[in-house]
Amino acid sequence: MSSEGISNNERAPLGASLPWTQVLANLKFNDDGLIPAIAQQHDSGEVLMMAWMNRAALEETLATGRVCYWSRSRGTLWRKGEASGQVQRLKEARLDCDGDTLLLLVDQTGPACHTGRKSCFYNAIRGDRVEVVAEPLVDPDILYGR
Repeated sequence: MSSEGISNNERAPLGASLPWTQVLANLKFNDDGLIPAIAQQHDSGEVLMMAWMNRAALEETLATGRVCYWSRSRGTLWRKGEASGQVQRLKEARLDCDGDTLLLLVDQTGPACHTGRKSCFYNAIRGDRVEVVAEPLVDPDILYGR
């Protein structure tokens, strides 16, 4: 196989594998060194959130099992739950077919969203309106001790 990364698996049979170091070297990080990561509850399939990871965040997540992202607003690593206690534990990490997006199957403690909701995707576009379709599980002021 060549060193092109994950695209080598496009026609691979079930159970085929590639060395992680080869795939990691060929992930498609953007110009800021980031790759989108979608967090999904491992047992229910609910999509919880989308955030960004740099290589250090991805490597830390894989090494520790606690999900770590890159905070663009703070310019630093962000360990999910460090302020709220609502930790994400990695069950499995997956790559899309192009190697430009991560899917993190996680076990989420409490709400994933800073609004106190289980998921960040609580706004549904319905015709010419955007409707809130989920209640907060906890008041965000309580969640973050404000």
